[in-house]
Amino acid sequence: MPISDMNWVFNEKPLNHDHVKDIFEIKEYYHRINLRFWWWVYPRGQSSETKRILQDAGLYLFAKVPCLAATLNESLLDDNPTDDIKILQVRSHEDLLNWKNVSFDGFEMPACAREQYDAFISSFTLDDQSPQKLFMAYLDEKPVATSLLFTHKGTAGIYYVSTLPPYRNRGCGLKITQAAMQSAKQSGYVEVVLQATPLGVRVYQRAGFQEYCQAEIYKLKAS
Repeated sequence: MPISDMNWVFNEKPLNHDHVKDIFEIKEYYHRINLRFWWWVYPRGQSSETKRILQDAGLYLFAKVPCLAATLNESLLDDNPTDDIKILQVRSHEDLLNWKNVSFDGFEMPACAREQYDAFISSFTLDDQSPQKLFMAYLDEKPVATSLLFTHKGTAGIYYVSTLPPYRNRGCGLKITQAAMQSAKQSGYVEVVLQATPLGVRVYQRAGFQEYCQAEIYKLKAS
């Protein structure tokens, strides 16, 4: 997709000289398909050597992203219902279309990414065996916020938490996050993780998340 943060490379172990060729080939791949990308370095992969190798390859440290986790206990999930905000799980293709539109506009993505984003979201399955469960928040009957719970083996993660700009700061982000947390708990998980933007940290802390580490994001220097 023509958005850097949708095209990821990541390493969970420190880089060394043996990886220089791999980095070159990855850069060449993205150059051939004319796409930008972000290189994520998670805590176990962070080292002075990793930083030097990436910088030598023309990448620079662009941002640090908080990584948070929450224990799914009842006190955190005991939410006060409100009459104006309703949460529904996406189960139909019509609901998926609404989810796709709200998340696209909530993240304020550029129009040039629309076709690829639509194709990506349309590939999601909605049955009970699907690894992802999608949720939509409705404010006064209007779809305004989204979240996605993704589970794999022993891990549950929350992604795609977005709210349409005119409806922010009205509790929708908290409610849609708690909906994903409730679903994770009902599926037998005791913990859930997510990565936060600076604007989202306070919302997640209200939901019971704590920051445990930060991921580093590198991007290519402009040529």
